[in-house]
Amino acid sequence: MSNPQHELNEALLSGYLDGELTQGDEQRVRLHVEDCAECRSALDELHKLREATMNADSEVPEDTQWDETPRGALSRLLHNFGWLIAGLWVVGIAAYLVWQINTDSESIQSGAMLGFGLMLAFALITISALIDRLQTRKNDPYRRVKK
Repeated sequence: MSNPQHELNEALLSGYLDGELTQGDEQRVRLHVEDCAECRSALDELHKLREATMNADSEVPEDTQWDETPRGALSRLLHNFGWLIAGLWVVGIAAYLVWQINTDSESIQSGAMLGFGLMLAFALITISALIDRLQTRKNDPYRRVKK
């Protein structure tokens, strides 16, 4: 369908195959395809492509391949410790807010400790993810793929 005088495009032909056209457009495509060998050939190609796509088998990975838990002992330790600190940080923030409401005092040292706890938790979780990525990098089948 490289000829510019054709009134049909691939979207119309695809819509015709899928049964998504209005009655008028469907009739226009049907009449044009009856008289135009090039468009009929393009329609046949789209039909073959659609059939091949519909009949293609896809392999679903096993659930173990989706597992994103830390793989190594050090990574798992840092990951779990990071989440423990993050949880303690949330409890600490809640306790700090309750204490602030009850005493109406400003304590920069307590706030700094709570902020440090959050940063430490984030750093440990990030390091555990980095360790996993570095360990799996050598077995990554896509690392040499160029964009």
